[in-house]
Amino acid sequence: MKRKRKCPAFCLAALAALLLFGCRQKEYLDENAGKGQYSIYYLNTGMTKTLPTEYITETKEPLELIQELYGQLVNVPTDVDAKSPLPAKTELWRFQWDSNVLFLYFDASYGLMDPSQEILCRAALTKTLTQIEGVEFLSIYSGEQPLMDALGNPVGIMSAGDFMDNISDVNAFEKSELTLYFADESGEYLIEEKREVMHNINTSMERLIIEQLLEGPQKAGCVPTIPPETKLLNISVTDNVCYLNFDSAFLTNSLGGKEELPLYSIVDSLTQLTTVNRVQFSVNGSPAVMFRDTVSLDTLFEQNMDYVLGGE
Repeated sequence: MKRKRKCPAFCLAALAALLLFGCRQKEYLDENAGKGQYSIYYLNTGMTKTLPTEYITETKEPLELIQELYGQLVNVPTDVDAKSPLPAKTELWRFQWDSNVLFLYFDASYGLMDPSQEILCRAALTKTLTQIEGVEFLSIYSGEQPLMDALGNPVGIMSAGDFMDNISDVNAFEKSELTLYFADESGEYLIEEKREVMHNINTSMERLIIEQLLEGPQKAGCVPTIPPETKLLNISVTDNVCYLNFDSAFLTNSLGGKEELPLYSIVDSLTQLTTVNRVQFSVNGSPAVMFRDTVSLDTLFEQNMDYVLGGE
């Protein structure tokens, strides 16, 4: 009976708490009506992950908002237990907003950051500033030069979706050595090129190889085998067969020499992987295509090292 008599009092207290919460929530919404709410991405004190912190502003003009949010990134409020993603000595020279890309031009000290911190820094910058309406991508320059990764490759434009939330961003990338085959200058033979590539672990090795072949050779005396404008529409591997689907630009190959050389540039590169024994080509979804008007793609291609200069 005593327990039953206590229930109404408890319910009244809970109801009062809910009403108080509702009133405070209404006050908060009324106070911030018409204001923009953003997340400023600082770094935690251990410098291992980005730490979003709510920020409210009445500023709506994009150029002013860019300056305001960047200022918040640099100057961490005293009541926030976090660190700025940017080193104190790093200076932003200027910024430029062109269409949907925001270009940030830092002094050369930006490029001297520890690689782990720099990845988190670019993540914080990108995730903070791309919240602004009309800014979808970010591009960073250091000392008037495009930002380069640890391997000397351009980082390029970035979107918020390119980043996860913590230091696993660093561990989500790994370095792999690829064996690629490009044509010699005569177009008669393939030449092997070993290449170390830093890549996201979520990118399949098969796709990575095609992407690197599309980028062209880095080794002297080699020429591309795939037109750079070619788009890889789809790639999959089933029962050790790699299925490639290119757009029609794949057929505009103007490389002289042996007709099959571009095909075996791809096949011999892919079959270096333990996951691939054969390759099936398609163009716009159809394998019933003649490559260079002489080679039917409607077959499974196997590794053929006879095309490789010095190959067995």
